[in-house]
Amino acid sequence: MTRQRDDFELTEDATEITARYVRAFNAGDADAVNRFYTDDAVSVWEPGVPLTGDARREHIEEVIARGASVQATQREVYTTGDTALLIVDWTLSATNAEGVVEDSAGVGVDVLRRGEDGKWRYAIDDPYGRE
Repeated sequence: MTRQRDDFELTEDATEITARYVRAFNAGDADAVNRFYTDDAVSVWEPGVPLTGDARREHIEEVIARGASVQATQREVYTTGDTALLIVDWTLSATNAEGVVEDSAGVGVDVLRRGEDGKWRYAIDDPYGRE
């Protein structure tokens, strides 16, 4: 499959961000994935353990480096002004430190913020937000 330039680009349409994020993630492009977040974004990749800044960026790099793949489907999208709320069904397959493939799934709650450039970015990424 030939990758289109806009496959990993930020979008002005909140309903497109999940699909673009998934494509960047599954392509193993941690830099592209990290561009989908605001500078002060919070990710909760482990329930009860919020990550921000370098810790958030490094966690994404580590997960992608382990060959993880993700599938995600938006269930609900609500926007008001420069804020959007997404409810997302997802599955993730990743190899752990012992070399065993682990599968996980959940219903995520994501809060997006529209930047001055009109593009949407994750401000809060909580994959376990609605269990």
